[in-house]
Amino acid sequence: MSNWTAGYVADIGYTYGYYTELNPQRLKLPFLATGQALPEVRTACELGFGQGMSIAMHAAASQVSWYGTDFNPSQAGFAQEIAAAAGADATLYDEAFEDFCSRTDLPEFDYIGLHGIWSWINDQNRRVIIDFLRRKLKIGGVLYISYNTQPGWAAMVPMRELLNLHTEVMGASGQGIANRIDAALDFVERMLATDPLYSKINPQVVERIKRMKEQSRHYLAHEYFNRDWHPMSFARMAEWLSAAKLGFTCSAHYSDHVDAVNLSTEQQALLRELPDAAFRQSVRDFMCNTQFRRDYWVKGERQLGTFDRGEQLRAQRVMLTTEKTSVELKVGGARGEATLNEDVYRPILDLLADHKPRSLGQIEYEMKKEELVFAQVLQAVMILAGKGDLGILQDDTVINRAKRATDKLNLYLLNKSRSSSDIAYLASPLTGGGISVSRFQQLFLLARHQGHKQPHEWANFAWRHLEILNQRLIKEGKSLPTSEENIAELTHQAVEFSEKRLPILKALQIV
Repeated sequence: MSNWTAGYVADIGYTYGYYTELNPQRLKLPFLATGQALPEVRTACELGFGQGMSIAMHAAASQVSWYGTDFNPSQAGFAQEIAAAAGADATLYDEAFEDFCSRTDLPEFDYIGLHGIWSWINDQNRRVIIDFLRRKLKIGGVLYISYNTQPGWAAMVPMRELLNLHTEVMGASGQGIANRIDAALDFVERMLATDPLYSKINPQVVERIKRMKEQSRHYLAHEYFNRDWHPMSFARMAEWLSAAKLGFTCSAHYSDHVDAVNLSTEQQALLRELPDAAFRQSVRDFMCNTQFRRDYWVKGERQLGTFDRGEQLRAQRVMLTTEKTSVELKVGGARGEATLNEDVYRPILDLLADHKPRSLGQIEYEMKKEELVFAQVLQAVMILAGKGDLGILQDDTVINRAKRATDKLNLYLLNKSRSSSDIAYLASPLTGGGISVSRFQQLFLLARHQGHKQPHEWANFAWRHLEILNQRLIKEGKSLPTSEENIAELTHQAVEFSEKRLPILKALQIV
């Protein structure tokens, strides 16, 4: 492996994922819900952007100037390609953190994001990033950072080391990382079958290995097989970030804000006794066995007054981004799955079922007839947004300005769907970020863009592209062998898409 990788996997590309937590638009609800003053984000930076799906979408779908780097030139090249296709305000590099962070032509930033990167770099790079945050994050600026967390990873640490050691010691010379991962997983499975004492004490590791065998090797390579892999406690993270004058504000994971789905009554009572916020977060991680934290930190946080907080919260606009009938009245948390109160959620979903933007104040007013108070409305909105059922909307002026860039980006991505299912998101100027759209739905949209008006025409268009690649649809676990069966299934999906999903994508101004 060449020196420029610094121990990071580089011979297999990262996935083409989109990570909504990196969207600065999502700051608004958790900040205001916890009474924090909101910064206005004009300049933003993402360190380690992977294939660049998130940074390209956020640049295209907003009026924010984005900067970023990813050390892998192949990934940086793809990110530059899609950002250029949109005409987005994104300045992207393939530089190592040390080189990028020492550039003299970078502005100061209102927002800096790192998704997962912190867990996979060494202390030297961490010091580079801390110095960058100290110098380049504005007063009042926000850091979003996610990382693997103790104690949730404690049992897996020695197993991950064993897997990595197998790829280094037992991997055949010249094998690609995917083959070495397969061999390591097979070996560990054989080892666990001998019933070692380790797996008796840590039975959850056996299930994790089973899940790993089913996951993408691209994902596994970057998640588990870098040289550096360091789950970190919240207390240790706070020590690192204190050097950049950053204080913890709140979780970026919306369901974390609802204690009822994460903590027992006794646990909540104990946490309320703890005056130190950092210690309280550390204890909470033990209670929830937290594996992955997604947090906001601020350089100089400021509390809003009660009136300003309420006024700004009520001004926030949301929109239902999925079909009302597909919204499950369940939410997952550390304590398992909880059922949501129909008397609260059904009236709100009925109101939002037309997929029109509404402010929280408007929802509050309409819910008075249901005898719901604002605290119930806010909690419901937080949970629905966290589940991906609601989008938090930008101002109309920003939406109108972003629409041209998102149109260009989306058309570019639609054309990518002709040959690959790698990209499963399109950009919305309303939410300032990505919305999940499957490959077949993207092909239907591309057919529609090219003048095909009826669902059966979209199905035939999609089938022509699949047939060229010798690809077949899977139905009930079986591949459909004939053209007629594939076209029939695609037509069924196209009709359903036309009736259910397409109106929502129109409301989101994706089409």
